[in-house]
Amino acid sequence: MDSPRRILVRATNWVGDAVMSLPALAAVRRRFPQAHIAILARPWVSGLYRFEPFADQIIPYQPGKGRQGVLDRMKTAALLKPLEFDTALLLQNAFDAALISWLARIPNRIGYARDGRSVLLTRAIPVPAKGEIPPHESFYYLELLRRAGWLAQLPDEAFIRFESAARAKAAGRARFDSENWHGPVIGLSPGAAFGTAKRWLPDRFADSAIQLASRMEARVAVFGSAGEAALCQQVCDLVEAAGAAVHNFAGATSLEEFIERAGACSLMLTNDSGAMHIASALGVPTVAVFGATNHVTTGPAGPLARVVRVPADCAPCQLRHCPIDHRCMTGVTSEMVVDAARELIQLK
Repeated sequence: MDSPRRILVRATNWVGDAVMSLPALAAVRRRFPQAHIAILARPWVSGLYRFEPFADQIIPYQPGKGRQGVLDRMKTAALLKPLEFDTALLLQNAFDAALISWLARIPNRIGYARDGRSVLLTRAIPVPAKGEIPPHESFYYLELLRRAGWLAQLPDEAFIRFESAARAKAAGRARFDSENWHGPVIGLSPGAAFGTAKRWLPDRFADSAIQLASRMEARVAVFGSAGEAALCQQVCDLVEAAGAAVHNFAGATSLEEFIERAGACSLMLTNDSGAMHIASALGVPTVAVFGATNHVTTGPAGPLARVVRVPADCAPCQLRHCPIDHRCMTGVTSEMVVDAARELIQLK
């Protein structure tokens, strides 16, 4: 286990978590530069790893439910077994991750002792107690490596970057230029997959974009999933009514294309979402509105990000939907977001 040759990494299931695990994956590559590293990931996050140099192979994994799910897990294990991985690193916390690696007969199986799966692990790592490590979630994945003996020490601060950010930016700029979108682009991501509690008001997203687009002489690109297309169109209609150039990209881009287009943006305005983590990790100036979730543990990392929030006695509640008046979000004004963006990009 001290010098594995073929490592299978079970990736996390959410885009934001996947981005926050990037420093750990980069550390694995630095520790074992000659190893073959494969990423077992759900299809909706697998595209993220195609941009990074630590992944030699990406294996999509999407089990069904019920009896079909059992068959799918067995099929996946059967697929993995002849690939002769000697080590499995489980960044995902579920029992399922340990089960697959055990069924695939991978001899060394490393993961946190969670979800009743310790019996399936050869190295069941104790979960860090509160206060044992820095609060940002990126340290949670790095600490797994440290406790496994793969990392000498944790970094001094949370800092997450795509190593391929420059390539993504160039590809995104080429996409915009081919559509005659020359000049600055402001990205907006008004959705949030976790639930409505994390969503700032659409009209305030639009108002912020209108003010900044006027000052920056920029176009506005609105991003989201297919399920957020109506929400994004609502924002687009308001921006367009004010005379600003805007386009709704919701549901029209793959994850890889979104990463490229986001990388080419001059500014990103967003909720706490996967888009926020991606933009920040690309080094794009990012302003994120937080309320229901904890900006200390899951906020954007690095000097090119700003969090805008209004303290509320009920926040962070971690709920999907606000049961009262959504005060943590209604308290955030467009002026607050515009001021944060202007300070971040030094716009007068």
